[in-house]
Amino acid sequence: MQADTSPDRRHETDGAARHADRPVLRVSGLSKRFGATQALRDIDLEVAHGEIHALIGPNGSGKSTLIKVLAGYHHAEPGAVAELDGELFDLGQVAASRHDRLRFVHQELGLVGELSAIDNLALSRGFARTAFGNIRWPEMERRTTALVERFGLGIDVRRPLSLASPVQRAVVAIAAALQGWEGRRGVLVLDEPTAVLPPGEVARLFDIVREVRDAGASVLYVSHRMDEIFALADRVTVIRGGRRIATRRVADLTPRSLAELMAGEEMETDHRPARPAGPTGAVLEVRDLSAGPLHGIGFDLARGERLGITGLVGSGHEIVPYAVSGARTGPVRGRLRMPGQSERWTDARDAGALGIPLVPADRAAEGVIGDFSVGENLTLPLLHRLRARGGRLHRRRESALVDEWIERVAVRTSGRGARITTLSGGNQQKVVMARCLARRPPVLALCEPTAGVDIATRLQLYDLIERQADEGMGVIVSSSDTQDLLALCTRVLVVRDGRIARDISGRDITEAALVHAMEGTE
Repeated sequence: MQADTSPDRRHETDGAARHADRPVLRVSGLSKRFGATQALRDIDLEVAHGEIHALIGPNGSGKSTLIKVLAGYHHAEPGAVAELDGELFDLGQVAASRHDRLRFVHQELGLVGELSAIDNLALSRGFARTAFGNIRWPEMERRTTALVERFGLGIDVRRPLSLASPVQRAVVAIAAALQGWEGRRGVLVLDEPTAVLPPGEVARLFDIVREVRDAGASVLYVSHRMDEIFALADRVTVIRGGRRIATRRVADLTPRSLAELMAGEEMETDHRPARPAGPTGAVLEVRDLSAGPLHGIGFDLARGERLGITGLVGSGHEIVPYAVSGARTGPVRGRLRMPGQSERWTDARDAGALGIPLVPADRAAEGVIGDFSVGENLTLPLLHRLRARGGRLHRRRESALVDEWIERVAVRTSGRGARITTLSGGNQQKVVMARCLARRPPVLALCEPTAGVDIATRLQLYDLIERQADEGMGVIVSSSDTQDLLALCTRVLVVRDGRIARDISGRDITEAALVHAMEGTE
């Protein structure tokens, strides 16, 4: 058959080729200033059709600011140029004019905790209604269930999201962004979507992201986790200090070379804990602990030990740090004892009296008060130590304490009076850590301690926790991130079906051993 070489056909073919080669999203000269702070400076970014393009950089590099400018939450400075599929658009009007072409899952998720998954999904795409305007609730429930059940987390779509786990809330936010996606040329923007997802759920999310890409869409994937970049992305753009440093094909990079682009210096990306010095006395004893899915677990935490606790979603491992610190909301049974303080056992319902500080899983909802300053957030549990005569706060003593800990944990901030929300996620996490460590406790409880932080901050947190353990502090690390467990822990308890299924120590702690123990396939 002879090819159609008519002028009209050639023009159509050439146009299609140009359309395929043209970036779906092109941004150039994007700058953003907040007062005296230059958050972004002349950023250029291109996302190709059908690619997964990763965006990575240290905490405070400007990644989240860039995403919020694209979403229309912040306005870019004059001079920025942006195109979506060849059409110019105003960066300050993206959310209104390009809703169906740019979809977002923000780091803060953008959910209303008092509402159910059904209501949260309807906020972005609307309710199904009858001809008389009544909401068709059965259809809404079926629609929402179909969107979230692919993750297999057993989410009750009718319950308020405030009662859901961080993992379940993340899944609802992702489902909200994906609903109604028709595969047209556009960009799905995911800002740290796996921050609290366990390994099994990360793999499922990756499959969904690839499905979106294979259907013809492009994905801009923001992450701190280099393993995700190498597993998922085609290209990666690195920003640091508000500037674009480089855009590279992922196949041309190694973890070390990518870390060096992020940090601007040579870095060692492999961190493994030093071997424990040997048996020491227990600083915490837990017996018959039951809460939620947990059924009568018990363990001893030794002085200077870094004890990991992990498991699949629903196993109950994430409840342990909340229960031992007295922060668990809901029924709890069991008994605890800190031999260095008293030989008496404490009922688990009164665990708060033991004074074990908690670094919670959900930093934004549980860890910081957004309207408070860095200093106010840091000293909240220490006010009784900072009172002067007459009960007034001793401001000079408070300032000295805050400055000391800002320096000790290397918080990057304009000052102790800066609002906590002006800090990057990693620096907010450092403030939460400092608040706990300033109490000088014998035991520290951590839940998902490195969620949403970059590799440089992650390594700093590892070193900080290791130093505390070296000084004799017992540390409990509940994490679904095997990288945390491998890097931090000298012993790991794997919880399965509410009970401790395996106790792994020392060199036996490997990723394969952890995954097999969690899945029950060892």
